[in-house]
Amino acid sequence: MEPYATADQVWAGGLIFARIGAILLSLPGIGESYVPPRIRLALALVVSLALWPIIAPSLPGLPASLGGAVGWIIREVVTGLMIGVILRAFTAALSVAGEVVSLQTTLSFAQTTNPLQAQPGTTIGAFLMLLGTVLIFATNTHHLFIAGLVGSYELVAPARPLVTADFVELAVRTVADSFILGVQLSAPVIVFALIFNLAAGLVGRVMPAFQIFFAAAPLSIILGLSIFALSLGVLGTVFIDRYRALANLFVSGGVGG
Repeated sequence: MEPYATADQVWAGGLIFARIGAILLSLPGIGESYVPPRIRLALALVVSLALWPIIAPSLPGLPASLGGAVGWIIREVVTGLMIGVILRAFTAALSVAGEVVSLQTTLSFAQTTNPLQAQPGTTIGAFLMLLGTVLIFATNTHHLFIAGLVGSYELVAPARPLVTADFVELAVRTVADSFILGVQLSAPVIVFALIFNLAAGLVGRVMPAFQIFFAAAPLSIILGLSIFALSLGVLGTVFIDRYRALANLFVSGGVGG
């Protein structure tokens, strides 16, 4: 390698690739299971080479021992995984919203394969997860990911101790916020289902002989999906705004705060 790059340059590139590769393997859209690993690793290599002139001066020098080098690599991989998992965890808000909407419209029994989670889920949940991924790329939010890659070296500099406590606090807060946001996104359907079920219950009490279930089930599905479709624009806007705010934390270095 000496005719092409010095040992210190190869070490800096490998250290950058360890963190960037771990982040890109976990990000929504890019890190999905249906994206071939070769493509993800190739993208991580290209991004690492592009960011090398900016990040290399802040990296530690080549350790004298093999154990020291392995320790640095593991540290960077863990840092990248923590950042990527936090960004991916927030997308669970769409899955929660889809599950709540399916429960309220009696469609929760209709399970389908979710390509983003590699496991069965409700059809509405799978649709919202795909919608969220499309919105991330359609609104150029993925550009914030690239800026966050550079910002992560200011936030979690390799020369400083790993801020594990701050990452754990942020992860817990992110998961909690994602569930709260999921319920908020499905609020219109929840309100409709509450009013509709109360009305159906009153009709059932007033007219005991009337088969209210056979009349109410189709209306619940049609009206519930109609309200869900009408609120879809607001749902997508609120989600992408909140997601951009989370991504900006890594760009501006606000995790520690």
